[in-house]
Amino acid sequence: MQADAARLNTALDLGAATARIEAQCLLQHVLEVPRSYLLAHSEHALDEIRQEAYDSLLQRRLQGEPVAYILGEREFFGLSFKVTPDTLIPRPETELLVELALEHIPVRGQFRVLDLGTGSGAIALSIAHARPGADVMAVDTSEAALQVATENARRLGIANTRFLRSDWFSGLAGQPYDLIVSNPPYVAAGDVHLSQGDARFEPISALAAGADGLDDIRRIVAQARDFLERDAWLLLEHGYDQADKVRSILQQHGFTGVMSVKDMAGIERVSGGKLQN
Repeated sequence: MQADAARLNTALDLGAATARIEAQCLLQHVLEVPRSYLLAHSEHALDEIRQEAYDSLLQRRLQGEPVAYILGEREFFGLSFKVTPDTLIPRPETELLVELALEHIPVRGQFRVLDLGTGSGAIALSIAHARPGADVMAVDTSEAALQVATENARRLGIANTRFLRSDWFSGLAGQPYDLIVSNPPYVAAGDVHLSQGDARFEPISALAAGADGLDDIRRIVAQARDFLERDAWLLLEHGYDQADKVRSILQQHGFTGVMSVKDMAGIERVSGGKLQN
């Protein structure tokens, strides 16, 4: 295990602690045991079949494939989500968007929430799980992603979320929403990060949005007022250096109370405002 962790660290520059955890995750998956079992049975020797399975997973990771895709799942907001190369891998910093959304949703009573670009459904289903009285609509332009999200809803037993194929607002009509949330693509098309790390394996349509990365955020903000109730909030995740521009876009389109909130790393990660008709 230590030797495999060292190989991962050398190949991917993960850091010793992260490399060790990833090697453990791969071994847990093969053995179908919790991490506590590995710690208590560190001397455990694999049989030939399990050793081959583990070696195969390790080689995939050494080639850079994300652990989430190798294992087919990722934890987010205390829930386990199925993920595939058709969906963005849920990231810890996105939990801030869910936390802020929950601050605006009453624990009891009806409340309509719209999640734009749902991907695996991580944001929508986390909100729906925490607020079972809310009616959550989740849209995505990718049919493959929606299939993953629908499967996650079934696996988690979450019934108060609906899924719809839509290019942002294009497929929506009817009653406006009390809250709109989105983690849209926000990476500049030429950004070097698109060719590094996990991003190399993720769907480019879920990452990049024009020359400055803000094309989709501009579309969402410009159209959101037609789908929001009075005094309803729009909350958007964005890049580490985009808060000023996103606040400006919100203000230009008549949103008030515009603000940005920092994630645990001290980065302004989510911005939003409310609509006053």
